[in-house]
Amino acid sequence: MITLCKACGTSYEIAGSHPQHCKICEDERQYVPVTGQEWIDSDTLFASHSNKWKQHETNLLSIRTVPDFAINQRAFILRTPEGNILWDCIATLDDATKTLVSSLGGLRAIAISHPHYYTTMQDWAAEFDAPIYLHAGDRQWIMRGSPWITLWEGDTLNLAADVSIIRLGGHFAGGSVLHWARDEGVLLAGDILQVTPGADAVSFMWSYPNMLPLSAVTVSDITRRLSAVKFKKLYGAFEGKDIKENADDIVRRSGEKYIACLS
Repeated sequence: MITLCKACGTSYEIAGSHPQHCKICEDERQYVPVTGQEWIDSDTLFASHSNKWKQHETNLLSIRTVPDFAINQRAFILRTPEGNILWDCIATLDDATKTLVSSLGGLRAIAISHPHYYTTMQDWAAEFDAPIYLHAGDRQWIMRGSPWITLWEGDTLNLAADVSIIRLGGHFAGGSVLHWARDEGVLLAGDILQVTPGADAVSFMWSYPNMLPLSAVTVSDITRRLSAVKFKKLYGAFEGKDIKENADDIVRRSGEKYIACLS
């Protein structure tokens, strides 16, 4: 039986009672609600929630669960000539979502920015026969095993002719972004880079809910890695967190401002 943590959406396999603890929430990058850890099964979630779709580019769609559930991130489906890629993951894999994803051609691969968005990745992989690519630096945060999981190492992994995963670290050791080298370039950033409310800057944090910053050295390394990457658009983890132009320059300036504030 599978149960989901209501605070972060991570799925656990259980035999009988719910777990007493969620390892993801007890880590200082997340939190345990003051009311305590709570759990929900998939059927109960599907009865009260569904998924909202939005098209951002000709070949880029996002999916978000409504009403809000857990961390409330969105996932993306990037359509390429070599097959569809799911970037990040959400917990709600209901029948409607299965039908819609299948009608788009299924999934060729699943890639996830960091452990907060692993959720029910195992179920998505099994449903669509799609390998999951996770950075090996985050292996300790995999709460359910799956034969579909592939751990990769290093700083870059190519998923298609014009699509690659880039490890930036920061928020997690294996924290990664997805680069789509189309036209002027698109970056799917999760919250490894967090788009700010004005969509004219990004921030870099070790823990967002607990407001714990990254070091200046780490942020400098992140911006250095991205300086060689061409991208004019950036889509963040949450609805409306999109930078539609000059994203590369905005990330560079944001890094400089962040480091100046720490100095």
